[in-house]
Amino acid sequence: MAITFVSHDGTAQVVEAEVGLSVMKAARNADVPNIDADCGGACACATCQVFVDPEWFEATGPMSEEEDAMLDLAVQRQPTSRLSCQIQVTKALDGLRVTVPESQF
Repeated sequence: MAITFVSHDGTAQVVEAEVGLSVMKAARNADVPNIDADCGGACACATCQVFVDPEWFEATGPMSEEEDAMLDLAVQRQPTSRLSCQIQVTKALDGLRVTVPESQF
């Protein structure tokens, strides 16, 4: 499955991701900048935040209360913010496009 990560400066990086991985793990495997994932995917920090393109937001699935609370700690939270560790790659997300904040701190 292809996921496009767009940096704050507009540079796009297309990453091939396996179904079942989290979007965060796919990003880390491909060395996508600014996906720090300090907690390793435990939904215990907000350092893997991404801004999901609006047309893809619903397809990423519902956000848990825990994820919502963690995103309250994010520096640049936006209406389509998600923690990439909480989005599982599925066939329905082939073509997903997300933007990575300039900084997670």
